[in-house]
Amino acid sequence: MGGGSRAVGDVEKAVERSIEEMHEKLAEALSIGDMAKSAMCSKFHFSREFQRVTGVTPRRFLSALRLQKAKELLLATQLTVAEISQTVGYGSVGTFSSRFAISVGVSPSDYRRQNGFIDPPGIVSNGEIGGAVKGVVTGPPDADLGLIFLGLFPGRVPEGEPVSCTILRRPGPFEIGNTPPGSWYLLGHSVPAAANEALTDWQEVHVGHLGPLEVPSGASSQTVEFQLRSMRILDPPVLPALQNIRSAAFAGGLLPADH
Repeated sequence: MGGGSRAVGDVEKAVERSIEEMHEKLAEALSIGDMAKSAMCSKFHFSREFQRVTGVTPRRFLSALRLQKAKELLLATQLTVAEISQTVGYGSVGTFSSRFAISVGVSPSDYRRQNGFIDPPGIVSNGEIGGAVKGVVTGPPDADLGLIFLGLFPGRVPEGEPVSCTILRRPGPFEIGNTPPGSWYLLGHSVPAAANEALTDWQEVHVGHLGPLEVPSGASSQTVEFQLRSMRILDPPVLPALQNIRSAAFAGGLLPADH
């Protein structure tokens, strides 16, 4: 497609078209060829550019979209888990339930029963002394950010339990301690204070990502600047059920003191 900002814009638009098709055809067995066709490029070029633009493969992005839709349907409809599984493109309800539990942190039935809530995550430890990631969160000055969740994850898609996390009342300094040594992505997520996290189609969600960040063994730290921005169609969905973390945070148990 050539160089220059116009070419970059054309690539992003092509990826956007493929993501729009994913949204429209969640129940269908979309192949890489189908996605590449909607983007009007070869399979190889499509896969490479899609991952460059979004940070994840097309299949991984599609899987995340399916689970995001499943979260919405569990809370907003009376469809059974089996019906939702079919609606979002899973031929096996067992495979769907397993994938949902891994990515969201709780089974589909429990997610519905708990109205999207989940217990705060534990800290992963392998016996080594944990490090820390600290820095400053910035965001649009006039945005209704609500509480800001920051978590360290093994991959670019925020899913499952973070290895360590924190919650802020507002942009500013942060520190995530007790972080196991390793390579982690710092992922952030914020919705307006009154929003239901799982039902945000009409809300302005803000996200951010950095990484991978290398956290060595011992009491060392990484210092970063972390920027939140309005979520775009090119951003992978946020999959973990975090509402109970937010609820606990409102009660004062998880939030750092005001600065």
